[in-house]
Amino acid sequence: MEHMFESDPSHVSGQALSAAGLRAAAARLGDDDLRCLSEAEHIDRVAAMEDLKSALAAAQARDTAALAAKRAAAEAAAGVPIAQRCRGLAAEVALARRESPVRGARSLGLAQALVSEMPHTLAALTAGEISEWRATLLVRETAVLRVEDRAQVDADLAGRLGLMGDRQVAAQARAIGYRLDPASVLRRVRGATSDRRVSLRPAPDTMTYLTGFLPVAQGVACLVALTRHADTLRAGGDERSKGQIMADTLVARVTGQQTATGTPVEVQLVMADTTLLGNDHAPDDTPAHLVGYGPVPAAVAREITLDAAQAWIRRLYLNPADGALVAMESRRRVFDGGLRRFVIARDQFCRTTWCDAVIRHIDHLQAAAATGATSAENGQGVCEACNYTKEATGWKAERTPGQPQQITITTPTGHQYAAAAPQLPGHRRSSA
Repeated sequence: MEHMFESDPSHVSGQALSAAGLRAAAARLGDDDLRCLSEAEHIDRVAAMEDLKSALAAAQARDTAALAAKRAAAEAAAGVPIAQRCRGLAAEVALARRESPVRGARSLGLAQALVSEMPHTLAALTAGEISEWRATLLVRETAVLRVEDRAQVDADLAGRLGLMGDRQVAAQARAIGYRLDPASVLRRVRGATSDRRVSLRPAPDTMTYLTGFLPVAQGVACLVALTRHADTLRAGGDERSKGQIMADTLVARVTGQQTATGTPVEVQLVMADTTLLGNDHAPDDTPAHLVGYGPVPAAVAREITLDAAQAWIRRLYLNPADGALVAMESRRRVFDGGLRRFVIARDQFCRTTWCDAVIRHIDHLQAAAATGATSAENGQGVCEACNYTKEATGWKAERTPGQPQQITITTPTGHQYAAAAPQLPGHRRSSA
């Protein structure tokens, strides 16, 4: 492991390693013949690679912080207002790290905090004593503290981080922070309360996690109400389990139905007609796509449709050549109505590479002000954050020439990333 960078002459001269040198070094790790190693040597390599991962994370943080400083300085010199400096930089970092813009913002904040305010934590990360995640926990738990108090937490934990687990790191950081600044507890509570929300994410076996992030009193009140109702029905002879009753009651009360089943289906369920209408002699098991969730088995999609009290079928047609939905267009400037539903059904999630957020905005690839048409071909489904990022200086998104299903995103540094719409149910890849 200690010789892996020697092939790059910049290592000898003390200059920064190039991106090509780093990629070449990483590629060499896949060329090792592991058959001749002992079990102890495997453990040694795993430990050394963990050290290397931490050291690379620290180096990545320093690069990210340096990039932010250079961008801010350049924009300050250009007269950009303070509030608009580094706009879109978190999204650039996210694309470079192949992660969502939300995680990119966290990575940018982590880098700036480590480099400018927490030198001891950065040193521990560089030395391989802690992981990037533990450094993230420490930064997160001190986010509400003043700069001098965060530096004090960093100093107090210096030399001890390598012996702590994730929960210990977070707990120690909170404890020291509460001692240094008791008012930070109140700031955390107020900040958390303002972030209350409800979210949905996929779970195994075509289930979902419907999560409410609520103030503690409201969360407890909801649970108590559901528990009491379940206990009452169970005492009256209801054969469902307590958990089943609570789940059914939640659905019924939120949707306004008498029961959890039989709710009208206006969820966007995209499926091939052969999947919906297939008979016992020739069933089509092509998975369907549930907008906001993802793929679902054909049998489950049919159950959702057939078991609903009411169901509406909206016909959408695929181009047999490339699997793209047949285009729609509008004379209006705003994507709404059927055209909006069409784009959401086609794109499924935010089109920005690696974002995967829920689509909130339908955006013109070529701006309407520049005679861009309000059409499916010129539209893309994006989340709110990515839509605003696209308006920052130096950003561009355009249809990839010769690739009707693909968009090319160009960042202010000139880097380009491809974003393709997912294949839809019913599309058959050509065998040619």
